[in-house]
Amino acid sequence: MKFKGYLLGIMSAVSFGLIPIFILPLKQAHFSMNITLFYRFLFSALMVGGYLLYSKESFKINKKEALILITLGTCYALSSEFLFIGYDLLTPGIASTVLFVYPVIVALIMFFFYKEKLTQLSVISLLLAFAGVTVLCMKGESMEINFTGLGVVMLSSLFYASYMVIVNKSNLKVSGFKLSFYSMLFTAAFFMFKALNSQESFTIPSVSIFLNFIIFAFLTTVISSLCLVYAIKYIGSTPTAILGALEPVVAVMISVMMFHEKFTFNLLIGIVLILLGVILNIVSERKRVMHA
Repeated sequence: MKFKGYLLGIMSAVSFGLIPIFILPLKQAHFSMNITLFYRFLFSALMVGGYLLYSKESFKINKKEALILITLGTCYALSSEFLFIGYDLLTPGIASTVLFVYPVIVALIMFFFYKEKLTQLSVISLLLAFAGVTVLCMKGESMEINFTGLGVVMLSSLFYASYMVIVNKSNLKVSGFKLSFYSMLFTAAFFMFKALNSQESFTIPSVSIFLNFIIFAFLTTVISSLCLVYAIKYIGSTPTAILGALEPVVAVMISVMMFHEKFTFNLLIGIVLILLGVILNIVSERKRVMHA
């Protein structure tokens, strides 16, 4: 089960890291972010909903579950919103990498609120990850940090971390598919209300953009979310969160190869520090299980 959990965590991270492939062309076409995110999550919810119908699983939820699922949808929506604002303030590669500060937040929430132990190796791995994030936010070779970009993406990290902790600690008696379906549905509702409030058009201008949305929804949302939910169930929040460091590595590779983002020395050092953090965390988790 542990191996399966780690594999699912890696799959979630890699599929989430593919976001720049789909989001950058839409941003360059000046397509509304609210509409983009509305369709991304709506199509994702419809795909997962289709599977629930196929497997004859009930859509029924009680009031308590509805409240938790609305909270999860809001956390996911706000995390997406701040990440895409961060794409403009930093760069897609750097913003995706800075998002990785969420394992630090997850581990700290689990430590302070749930008294989950932090091993010495876990602490070192989190410090390495945090150092990597700091290096990435430095402007060029100077020591000046882009605090606006950092602050916005940190908010994205905070809401993503909150999502992971709620999934782990809310004791929801619903399947991973049902959890993902309602999270996505409520996230889509969040962006629909925002778009309606801004009086934005819901028209999809071309077949290619429609297909972009379908593939975008399936690869970066359905696959990523389901793998994330099951990884948390198998190995817990902290290891899953730290495996998420692979997200920025994939995002940076895509941004450099496809969108000509500069591969700077800071970017290299930041990614190396983060990957060291991931490897250390897996080692510390295995040691903890062996001694348990």
